[in-house]
Amino acid sequence: MKNVWLAGEQDVDALVAALPRGDTIAAPYALYDRLRPFAPVYGYRDYPPGTVPEADEAVTAWVLLDYDQVSAAARDHRAFSSRDPLQEQSSAPTLMLVNHDNPEHDRLRGIVNLAFSRRRVEELEPRVRAVVDDMVADLGPGDVEVMEALASRIPARVMVGLLGLPEEIVEKFRHWATAFMLSADLRPAEREASNAELVGYFIETVSEIDRQLKAGKCEPDSLITALLKADAGGEKLTLDEVIRFCITLVVAGSETTTFLLGNLMHNLAIMPDLRARLADDRSFVGAFIDESLRHGGPPQRLFRIATQDVEIGGKTIREGEWVALFFAAANHDPAMFPEPEKFDITRPNLNKQLTFGVGIHHCLGSALARMEGRALVEAILDRMGHVSLGHEAPVHQRASLLNHGFDRLTLRFQPRMKGAAE
Repeated sequence: MKNVWLAGEQDVDALVAALPRGDTIAAPYALYDRLRPFAPVYGYRDYPPGTVPEADEAVTAWVLLDYDQVSAAARDHRAFSSRDPLQEQSSAPTLMLVNHDNPEHDRLRGIVNLAFSRRRVEELEPRVRAVVDDMVADLGPGDVEVMEALASRIPARVMVGLLGLPEEIVEKFRHWATAFMLSADLRPAEREASNAELVGYFIETVSEIDRQLKAGKCEPDSLITALLKADAGGEKLTLDEVIRFCITLVVAGSETTTFLLGNLMHNLAIMPDLRARLADDRSFVGAFIDESLRHGGPPQRLFRIATQDVEIGGKTIREGEWVALFFAAANHDPAMFPEPEKFDITRPNLNKQLTFGVGIHHCLGSALARMEGRALVEAILDRMGHVSLGHEAPVHQRASLLNHGFDRLTLRFQPRMKGAAE
């Protein structure tokens, strides 16, 4: 029996060691299923966002995979801290809200909500639809690499408009985001240079707008000016906090949405019957987006640090130990989502998927990401009579488990003929 147990231990260690490898990052769900019966397990080594692999040390963490365990830990912000001491010591900035605990988190979010309000997001919809429709309308018949042509440019253009930045900066957004979020395989010096350029750009840009406002000059309305002016009962964001929030929007918001848009287009291409159903009845588009988020949502895992000894699944996580919350594995837990590998937009509990997080750290930009997703899906349904995979096989992102999606995705489009019946 002892030898059998040791062999089992070795198998589990091998599964944990395989988590950060490229093959797993490209197709992680089978490994999650194999590892799930043993979780929580310790020994997962990987990098938080904003760190520099090879230059910084990887953290060693517990792995949580079950829906109930991941959901409970994500909600328990007192026992599991979102602070990232490695990032605080690195050349990259600490992200606003993402890396803050209460009471500071609620103070910051309360002020940010005044600027990044539901009304401001809703008012963006005409611009979002115009941006998306314009880009889809430019697609001719044939093969298009959509990660570059659409998926990375749509959120960048939307974010540039939201922040009131010049259109030419769109070209920088994708590079900055993939470098910071570890989705690009870069040398340490390249990653550090990108992070420095990102930080320098927003220090200069936000500081200049702040100077203009303090000098009494009228600045065009934008999220940056709204953040600088936001006042919650005498509480205002510091200049540094506004800069950090802008950086957070670029690296976290743009990157996640880019992968989401790519995954949505891939699903439209490989599921023609479902695409036809959506074309006939747009009321299913919301469920299609939710099931895409559950089935292959971009954010795979986030790190936390235990602030106290916690017992989970019969194992004790000690104060100060790192914990990896695998939201994507939770979304494939058959105890919550029967037949999790099946893509099913009629699931009655789609609102339980965890891709955008839960608790105080639920993604602030989730409504904007969904808006961009819906605009793209509906534009493709409106303008394209046929969508399929193109001549080049899809190339999955293999650099980091932070996000699941495509580096390259070539789709073949056939625009609808003018005047053709729907």
